[in-house]
Formats: sequence, C-alpha cells, structure tokens
Amino acid sequence: MAYRRFRPALAARPIETAAFERPTLPGSVVDAVLRFHDEAQDQGAGRTLLRLSAKRLRAPEVKVVLGKLAIRAANVAILWNEDESQIIRVLEAA
Repeated sequence: MAYRRFRPALAARPIETAAFERPTLPGSVVDAVLRFHDEAQDQGAGRTLLRLSAKRLRAPEVKVVLGKLAIRAANVAILWNEDESQIIRVLEAA
C-alpha cells in the first residue's frame, strides 16, 4: 500500500486590496464650510445639510482660507443639528 504524504492546505493568504485611502479631512475645511456655506437643505427633524456652492468657492475670502483645499471642500457636506447647534456628521464624497 502506498502512502501519500500529507500536505496541509495552503494557508489562506490575505487578499491585498488596492483600497484608496484618502487623508483625514483637515479641520480647516470643516470650519470653512460652517462659516461660509451658502447652501442649506432642510433634512427634517431640526437637521440641515450645509454645503459650499461652486460660486462661493470662487469668492476671495473663501479662497484665502482654503487655498489648495478648496477642491476637497467642494465635496464636503455637514449635517447640522439646528436644535443643539452641533455637527451630526461630516460627509465627503469620494
């Protein structure tokens, strides 16, 4: 009788994903959206979505504050709680 040599199953290799990781959003961008927002969409229950429009991003005072971060600020929205006057969530489009 021939014996086969036992071979353990290949160890599961971690799958390497090329996940795109964006650097953390600087606080200056969040601050600029809160200070200079010109779009406010009521979401109900005392919540409002705050954003900067393309026109507002071209304003001189916004350009000075944001500089090169204006590109990222264009994709940022802040969900704001009107009743508590605080941020609920900061959203950034990929």
